[in-house]
Amino acid sequence: MTRDAKPSPLTLVIFGASGDLAKRKLIPAIYNLYKSKYLPEDFVILGVSRSKLSDDDFRGRVFHDAGFIDFESEDQSKVDEFARRLFYQAIDTSSSDDYGLVKERMDSLAVEFKTGDDAIFYLSTPPVLYDKIPRFLADHGLHRAENGYRRLVVEKPFGTSLASAKELNRSLLEFFPEDEIYRIDHYLGKETVQNLLITRFANGVFEPLWNRNYIHHVEITNAENIGVGSRGGYYDKSGALRDMLQNHLMQVVAHVAMEPPIAPDAVSIRKEKSKLFESLRPIKEADVAKFAIRGQYTSSRVKGELVKGYREEDGVPDDSKTETFAALKFYIDNWRWAGVPFYVRTGKCLPTKVTEVTITFKQPPHMLFRRRHEGFENGYNQLVLRIQPDEGLLLNVGMKIPGEGFHVKNVGMDFHYSDLVDESDVPEAYGRLLLDCMRGDATLYAHGDSVENCWEFVEPILNAWENDPTIPVYGYPAGTWGPDVADDMIEPEELEWRSPCRRLTDDTSFCEL
Repeated sequence: MTRDAKPSPLTLVIFGASGDLAKRKLIPAIYNLYKSKYLPEDFVILGVSRSKLSDDDFRGRVFHDAGFIDFESEDQSKVDEFARRLFYQAIDTSSSDDYGLVKERMDSLAVEFKTGDDAIFYLSTPPVLYDKIPRFLADHGLHRAENGYRRLVVEKPFGTSLASAKELNRSLLEFFPEDEIYRIDHYLGKETVQNLLITRFANGVFEPLWNRNYIHHVEITNAENIGVGSRGGYYDKSGALRDMLQNHLMQVVAHVAMEPPIAPDAVSIRKEKSKLFESLRPIKEADVAKFAIRGQYTSSRVKGELVKGYREEDGVPDDSKTETFAALKFYIDNWRWAGVPFYVRTGKCLPTKVTEVTITFKQPPHMLFRRRHEGFENGYNQLVLRIQPDEGLLLNVGMKIPGEGFHVKNVGMDFHYSDLVDESDVPEAYGRLLLDCMRGDATLYAHGDSVENCWEFVEPILNAWENDPTIPVYGYPAGTWGPDVADDMIEPEELEWRSPCRRLTDDTSFCEL
């Protein structure tokens, strides 16, 4: 990130500005960009929503009820100057006529703050409005600018099925070209996700090994240590596969498995991601039970406290089959990855909150030395790329135990991301992605084709889970690593999922249990 390449003056219009995402994430992210001098001198933020608020009411909500910034402890001159750039317009977001008010307000603010024609429309709204707002903007000519750009940022979920994703893409492309549509995935804004590409393509030691000749299998784990809480009604319509795997984790898969792009730019990287998604071996509905496991957390005691089961959560039906845990085994049918299994799992109410990628390398062709270390006695080296928390990288290698004989113990060579830079000066995920959009860099945003390819891959699994009553929903006690049957996915038998409870630097645990 550099402050030298500041965006041009612009107006940022946030639809759904009175909602939770804007309050907790977007406004704090923009303020941090402003405070750290990443933004242009001339910018303005216009919040738009149904709530009947004045400009002062909106500012009061931002500064007194914000999620991640204690504005009272900030430099008040900066807070006051930032507040002067915050405005609000109440409209009926489902009425085309009301968007004339948005146009009038944008025009007047552009003159007052000298922001020109450049504008970004951020859809922080319920998905039902994703196809309506662009149409209503177009009704008033707001989707085009004579002397600037107009960009559209769309939050997830981007569709709930392949058909709905295709329809949404078609609808958006009526009014905005693909290079002006920014489908945001906050996971791609994480520095450690981006670092997957640097690890692979900036190091000659890894790239020759990054293929079927040397890699035995790949694991990706995303775990949360909390349940659905008050989101039970929403979550039951989604589930782990839609909520996490179809979007966030498939993007991580792409960063791990894509071919080297010809250049580090949006067009080149997105092309390679699309090719990767097209290479995913389809899982037929009849084979779903072999390659996919679903589970629900059940009541259990964690650290002495009783945790409710999923079906006991508010808003969840007593007979719900919605998965809170999903694990997949799949293959990528291309030259690099032919025959290498990928294992991806995600779940709620697991022992800890963690996301990591584990690359397990093949054994040496002949095992000369005996290993004496739990978990590595079979001679598999592992490269662990921790995305969160304790961000960093760990390479497990075999070393001789001091003393008599040739006994081997695995030791870890580790790097912590926090050692590289002052994290307080690095924009968080939403800040990074917003700044990229302002600069016109779509590298970390999902392309329409990739979104459809991911839906095409997961839809047979969703259909089988919905239509085949013989496929079980396995229960797992809250605070455990999911259904025991998921451990049988990894082959051969002596291998198992890596336990992310282990810290990168040693074998101490940070799990809740």
